Amino acid sequence: MPDRIHLTVATVVERDKRFLMVAETKFGEQVINQPAGHVEPGEDILQAAVRETLEETGWDICITGFLGISTHLAAQNGVTYYRMSFLGEALKFNATAELDSDIDCALWMTLEEIRSQKHRLRSNMVLVCIEDYLANLIFPLEIFRNRL
Repeated sequence: MPDRIHLTVATVVERDKRFLMVAETKFGEQVINQPAGHVEPGEDILQAAVRETLEETGWDICITGFLGISTHLAAQNGVTYYRMSFLGEALKFNATAELDSDIDCALWMTLEEIRSQKHRLRSNMVLVCIEDYLANLIFPLEIFRNRL
């Protein structure tokens, strides 16, 4: 059963009223998501969020807040995703970064563009964590005590 439970991290990064997003193809369909991915064994959760954002978008970021934990049961594969969402600040674009092979492209989208593409969001968690950020529902990073 543990192989049916995945711990993932995602980042909400806003810059010039646009959000850093990725287009990726999953189960034969292109979907829109925040930069997100799995936490590796022995990896610090905050560092996982920074790493995944760089690997999926080419952007170096720093984590500035915690948006919460959400869950999603994917009907396509029966996996339950436990998603820890973070707020990040874009520092610089790394033009030499090689994007993960499953990412079609990284893009900056306005809130209106994201809402208009609601049917293409990878899960409902994508819009929920943006709305939490906009509502200023941000937790301090001091709640993370187990730095590796």
